[in-house]
Amino acid sequence: MFFLYFFIALINAVLTIKIRKAEIRTRDKEEKEKTIQLYNTLLNSLSHELRTPIATIIVAVDNLKENKQNISLKNEYELLHQIDIASIRLNRQVENLLNMSRLETGMLQLKIDWCDTNELIYNVVQSLGIDYKQNIVFKADEYLPLFKLDSVLMEQVLHNLLHNAIMYTPDNATITISSLQHNDNCVITVSDNGPGIPEHEIPYLFDKFYRLPQSKAGGCGLGLSIIKGFVEAHNGSIKAENNINKSGVTFTLKIPASASYINNLKNE
Repeated sequence: MFFLYFFIALINAVLTIKIRKAEIRTRDKEEKEKTIQLYNTLLNSLSHELRTPIATIIVAVDNLKENKQNISLKNEYELLHQIDIASIRLNRQVENLLNMSRLETGMLQLKIDWCDTNELIYNVVQSLGIDYKQNIVFKADEYLPLFKLDSVLMEQVLHNLLHNAIMYTPDNATITISSLQHNDNCVITVSDNGPGIPEHEIPYLFDKFYRLPQSKAGGCGLGLSIIKGFVEAHNGSIKAENNINKSGVTFTLKIPASASYINNLKNE
């Protein structure tokens, strides 16, 4: 009986080892396939997102060079405007790739300092220019304290959020941004009255390379994942939810941050 039990235990151990090895091989294979799929998605996105603005710049520059004598001032302005838009789009994609690389490699280091979120939001709205047809509403809270944040990263977070709202809302939609203090947290919300997001898509919004079905051309699905990474680097959180009236979506950032009013900073 002893040898029988020993033999059964031995067979069980051998089978367990084989099963575990098979599970490891399967998991490694799945991870490898997932990595390849991510890289293919990235390359496919970049092949369009980088080549399109580059092609626009090249064509516009060629037209300016070849038709320098015959081109009208109006057409010249239009070509320069196309170059400007394509350059901004190209720069945004390169910045997103660099930011994602910093997050993936752990090279991101926060530079925390006192930040006026009213001024920060105003500067971001101004930096968007006038090439959008939505109405951006921001009412500064004069009683809002200063927060200790990395203003450079937060500027990119807000810029990506507002750009995302512009991309996915119709013309003349209203985009509202606000900042407040709640329980030792800096809370920033970006809300719109657009079509909203299908509920089953919301859990995937912050995944790398994810884009909503039937999205407009432009972007490779990195903007929201970078936002999430920058917010979490501040030990904060971000969530997206459809508005109660089913019209539009609201993104809420909640970041634990020290706060101080300007008069108190004189003693620091």
